[in-house]
Amino acid sequence: MYRLLILAGDGIGAEIMPEVQQVAHWFIARGLPISLQEEPFGIAAWKAHGTLMRAQTWQQIMQADAILFGAIGSPEYEAIPAHEKQQDYLLKMRRELGLYTNLRWIRALPGLEDASSLRPEVLAGTDMLIVRELTGGLYFGEPRGIERAPDGSGRAFNTLVYSSEEVQRIAREAFALARTRRGRVCNVDKSNVLETFQFWRETVIELQQREFPEIELSHQYVDNCAMQLVRRPAQFDVILTENLFGDILSDCAAMVAGSLGMLPSASLGRRDAQGRRRALYEPIHGSAPDIAGRGLANPCGAILSFALCLRYTLQRPDEAALLEGAVSAVIASGLAMSRPAISGALPWTGSYSALRLPFLSAAPSEAEGSMPSEPVSIAAQSDRISPNRLSVTTTSNCLGVRTSCMAQLSAYIWASSILGYSASCSA
Repeated sequence: MYRLLILAGDGIGAEIMPEVQQVAHWFIARGLPISLQEEPFGIAAWKAHGTLMRAQTWQQIMQADAILFGAIGSPEYEAIPAHEKQQDYLLKMRRELGLYTNLRWIRALPGLEDASSLRPEVLAGTDMLIVRELTGGLYFGEPRGIERAPDGSGRAFNTLVYSSEEVQRIAREAFALARTRRGRVCNVDKSNVLETFQFWRETVIELQQREFPEIELSHQYVDNCAMQLVRRPAQFDVILTENLFGDILSDCAAMVAGSLGMLPSASLGRRDAQGRRRALYEPIHGSAPDIAGRGLANPCGAILSFALCLRYTLQRPDEAALLEGAVSAVIASGLAMSRPAISGALPWTGSYSALRLPFLSAAPSEAEGSMPSEPVSIAAQSDRISPNRLSVTTTSNCLGVRTSCMAQLSAYIWASSILGYSASCSA
């Protein structure tokens, strides 16, 4: 049994994670060995328990096989005493769990071409994997701090440091992943200026020559890479880079998908003797406090993050592909969304016509009865959930009527594709 811990966190995290739970329960009904637990985290924990992270929550984190994380960050942190928020708990999880590998999959999804600021011909064929070192560099280097002088002046400093072992292990991950893709790795650094990256590049080259000679290795400086991501993104297969650069470049690359809300990520640790890895899965979009609580959040990045959980924690690439294909099929089916609606900036006020999308490799058995003519509530039908069906939770405006956000609409149509029935809705 795989123990998955849900930490919805702040902002829109509380809105997107119920969608993920609904998807997870569908896979549990298919027979996958998953147990789900949930703990309050961040502002929710503070309001309920007077602490941002309970000791019980940390114990659950240490016992979980994987964490499904929503988001962190809220203006409400400003009212919390400084000593209570000194610890960055997300960084602590990365460090204590040894989650040194961060994967961010960027691809151009058919149906979202108009959501990107890039031209369709520039996007065509883009499918890249950003492999980011996650537990070193400026985010974790010591010493660090701010010093104040009596005259009011001061200085601030951080330390950029990487050991050969840290560089080798993340580079090894990138090369191994390239073997399963198109066999190309682009190392991104700033070795023309910084000694740390001269050492980084030398270490990457030595590893490639010794262990991965069949993998094509190229190099770009980080400023050039940022330009190339919007100039010709399809040139990249696997991008290997350090912590800070990976943080920035993956947000830049989000324009390929049209929205941060579409992008998943996986943070992975070392493999144990059984081949299991501690892991944390999260969408890369953050807490979006400006739209939190308004029903505008896009859950696709969180749902696709669960697909990565199926792939890397449960080691079920077949089930991961099933879920990824469902999301892609629904988006490609004709969601005529405006760019703001895709990104979650505005309510959805359009309409969609009948959909019949293939999802399952095998049709439901006759014993399961005929396809329903309209969605049903999970709460009302919990005793009839089938491994080949996903029930739908009703939205605030009722299904079949105008929906108020990308989250509600995408969840409905996505579920409809699984069920295989036709549905129609007009604003």
